[in-house]
Amino acid sequence: MAQSKILVIDDEEFITRSLKQHLEKEEYEVATAATGEEGIEMFKAEPPDIIILDLNMPGMGGIETLKTIRNLSSDVVVIIITAHGDIETAVSAIKLGAYDFVEKPFELDRISVLIRKASETVHLKREVTFLREEKFDTYSFNNIIGNSQIMKDVINLAKKVAASDANTILIQGESGTGKSLLARAIHYHSARASGPFVEITCTAIPEALIESELFGHERGSFTDAKVSKKGLFEVASGGTIYLDEIGDIKLSTQAKLLRALEEKTFKRVGGLKDIKVNVRIVATTNKKNLEGAVREGSFRADLYYRLKVFPIFLSPLRERREDIIPLAMHHINRFNKEFKKNVKMISPDSEKLLLNYPWFGNARELRNIVERICILEDTDIIYPRHLPSEIVEYVNSEAEEGGSIDFPSEGLSLRNVEKDLIVQALKKADNNQTKAAKLLSISRDALRYKMQKFNLL
Repeated sequence: MAQSKILVIDDEEFITRSLKQHLEKEEYEVATAATGEEGIEMFKAEPPDIIILDLNMPGMGGIETLKTIRNLSSDVVVIIITAHGDIETAVSAIKLGAYDFVEKPFELDRISVLIRKASETVHLKREVTFLREEKFDTYSFNNIIGNSQIMKDVINLAKKVAASDANTILIQGESGTGKSLLARAIHYHSARASGPFVEITCTAIPEALIESELFGHERGSFTDAKVSKKGLFEVASGGTIYLDEIGDIKLSTQAKLLRALEEKTFKRVGGLKDIKVNVRIVATTNKKNLEGAVREGSFRADLYYRLKVFPIFLSPLRERREDIIPLAMHHINRFNKEFKKNVKMISPDSEKLLLNYPWFGNARELRNIVERICILEDTDIIYPRHLPSEIVEYVNSEAEEGGSIDFPSEGLSLRNVEKDLIVQALKKADNNQTKAAKLLSISRDALRYKMQKFNLL
């Protein structure tokens, strides 16, 4: 851990000299000032990490100096030196933001202990600031790539929602479209950015435990509840809860979730006391039709419409093909840095293949393919031979389907022909999808896409 920079402000030369000699032996970098005015100028020129400040000085007194320092910076740690019997003024200094105080005469070892604790505080603040800035950079809206008008509209809407006081946001879209990235971007561009971002994947938690996870439980509320436990709503107070796959939450929990949204209060499992929280919920689902779940009775209508105040829909990648190449290049630049590679471009033939592939896994699949190429290949240009076989096979098979055919006079349905071929292939392969895909000269993923298209899954 790097040693802290310390500024001692005291009009007594004996004290400044003693502190400087003592702290420099402990390998701190120490500067001294004889007046508050001089200390302020030194602070402006080279801000220290810690200030040791005497309260009783001629000219600008310690309290006034502290106020000025606090106006310049809220991060610097200030330790007050005060005369015996002047505790009331020292307490006032603490209220103004001083870290601690020590009375004269003081032991140098006492100062050393305070400095060590203050240094830990300084480094912890730096680490928190660094991590916060890193999170902000990682989940910036700038990292959501979209040249298509669809994505530009989504990003503009998300920015407005992030800056608003909205406490419920519903993001819908297929798996892999970037719902998680968008949820985090909304959090880190909001007034809640300094608060926690708590993620819970509703499908990953057993149905019996999800209410306890969200709202906590009291001791003895069920067999294994040996101690009381805070739920994620309490943990996330002041921040954001990200509920992934909210459509899978059971009805009884939905009712409690609705109350928490409407009244900003809830009870722990087995609890009687109302707990008040201030959280924003960003909920996501890949269910194609959450309204259908409402009609079926598996999702509460009142909760759905409460969440749908600010709905955002992320279109699949195949519906915004102008985003495919920019997104691929974004990942290439990222993985070039990470893996120390030098991929400069995608060949025109490779671009055609990427643009004509339907991207069943959306942006996530594209990212994974780019990562694999950057790891395995030593090339500055991505050629078709570097792409996975399923992409080349799918695009080629689609091209072959465009060959000549004798049409009957009454015409035929292209959709029905394609569906019949798939049904026949599956029948011949005894419903073995891998074998059926081979019969059709397409990949298994391509077959599954088409089966889903024709409701054959």
